[in-house]
Formats: sequence, structure tokens, C-alpha cells
Amino acid sequence: MEKRLGTISILISDPKIVPKVNQLLSEVSLLILARQGLPLREHNLNIISLIIEGKTDQISGLTGKLGRLPDVEVKSMLSKIKIV
Repeated sequence: MEKRLGTISILISDPKIVPKVNQLLSEVSLLILARQGLPLREHNLNIISLIIEGKTDQISGLTGKLGRLPDVEVKSMLSKIKIV
């Protein structure tokens, strides 16, 4: 199956859930090419941006697990280019 490149943006509005988010990201660390985190303490918000490469079902599985966490919002965007 082909792989795709893309991005995932994660917004976390409760700092208590950050360890669970990090655990999920560690489980799929092979998909993550780059990661940037930005804590916005004055807004009580944490933002994580990921550059990913993986099969669409792997990426969908990750975004689904993240999106089911309380106080977490997730958006992903995949390139149309398929990597063999």
C-alpha cells in the first residue's frame, strides 16, 4: 500500500491530557518526520504540529484516537502525492 505525506494539527485545552497525547504519539513515532510543540499558557492551550508519512489507515487511526480524547481537537491534511 502507498504512503502519503501530510500534517496533523493538535490543539489541547487541558494540560492534564498532554501525557496521554504524548503516549499515543510515541506509539506511532515511526510515522512522525517532524514535531513542533507550542505551549500557550496565557490561553491555557497547547498546540502540536506534526509532519507525517504513512499509510492512510495508520494516519486515520492516529487522528481518530487523538480526537476521542477529551479536550483535544485534531485536524489532518494529506497530500495527493502517493509515495511507493
